[in-house]
Amino acid sequence: MRQRRHWIVLGALALGISLGAWIDQSGGEFAHSIASGIEAIGTLWLNALRMTVGPLVFSMLVAAVASVSDAMATGRLASRAIGWFTFLLFVAGTLAVLLTQGLLALWPVDRTTADAFIAGASQGNAGVVTSLRWTDWLQQLLPPNIIAAAADNAILALVVFAILFGFAATKLPPPQRNALTGFFGAMAEAMVVMVHWVLLVAPVGVFALALGVGRQAGFGAAGLLVQYATTVAAVIAIATLFIYIVVAARGRVSVGTFAREVAPVQVVAASTQSSLATLPVMIECARERLGVSPRIASLVLPLAVAVFRYTSPLGNLAVCFFIAAMYGIEPHVLQMIGAIFVAFAVSVGSVGLPGQVSFIASVAPICAALGLPVDVLGILVAVEILPDIFRTIGNVTADVAVTVLVDESEPTHG
Repeated sequence: MRQRRHWIVLGALALGISLGAWIDQSGGEFAHSIASGIEAIGTLWLNALRMTVGPLVFSMLVAAVASVSDAMATGRLASRAIGWFTFLLFVAGTLAVLLTQGLLALWPVDRTTADAFIAGASQGNAGVVTSLRWTDWLQQLLPPNIIAAAADNAILALVVFAILFGFAATKLPPPQRNALTGFFGAMAEAMVVMVHWVLLVAPVGVFALALGVGRQAGFGAAGLLVQYATTVAAVIAIATLFIYIVVAARGRVSVGTFAREVAPVQVVAASTQSSLATLPVMIECARERLGVSPRIASLVLPLAVAVFRYTSPLGNLAVCFFIAAMYGIEPHVLQMIGAIFVAFAVSVGSVGLPGQVSFIASVAPICAALGLPVDVLGILVAVEILPDIFRTIGNVTADVAVTVLVDESEPTHG
């Protein structure tokens, strides 16, 4: 059902761009008038997505910080696994920045097409986007009034406050902590339901937005979307190879053995696009084919599926740096570092969210860290089906790899 919905949204995108390009070339005044009315529906749909971002990000981060704290308290094995999760997520963020910048240097975004694409996606309301000075960016991290910052869509400040608030909640007595995290967990679930409602009409919203893009950028918009999907998928695929290097560096499992045994898991992941659905196959692979202790496999793999998504910083940062290239923005070093930390935080907070929900909730805060608008996200989510396959493959590969690494570090390994 999920894959069929992806294809319907993708079809709406193609139809919208094609019809918009035809209207731009051959349509009369009446056709342009009708198209403008339809494009207004796209703006309404995009606003519906935007209004859920702040509450969703804040509530899921507060709940996630508490859940990670609880996992750390479950014992030595869980702590070791989370140590590997943390290391690999920060490595993934760094690789995403370097790889995306390198690929965009080899295959630059066409400036004219990008400008037309942005104008169509924002319905002509896109303002001039410029890079912030590093001092201004730093001051935005801790605003004097968090309510006002949230009202002004200062998502980065909201992320920082949510993380601090979540850690403060872990210091409360258990009854108060459980009540608070339970509230924010329920709030996050309610926001997910709202986003689901918005995404139910995604074919209509995407078609309306794509119509505007097609009228502004013509069929060049399709080429830009192909470049986007290819770039993000390539970043994820290349960085996934780093997992093999880490496993090989431990010496107990060779690259060839790991690659051969994890391949069936990757096939299931590609077909289901779900780490959770692939969990039974991952457990069988770790225990039966890679010789991992059943005790370790039974603990680490479910924990990995619950709180670890290796490709989240990879894909989300690649998306944001591609958007930066579309706007002609070159983020400064502090913004890049801040974006990596935000990508780490939202990768933990958005685990368990459906793909399209996770895309919006994860990418918007990173865009904020880089000083980028989110106008084009409503279009980019329509072509997420290709990168999403690579995301799932990378995630399950990393899950199995961390299980092997934790097993190898056990002194009583048998």
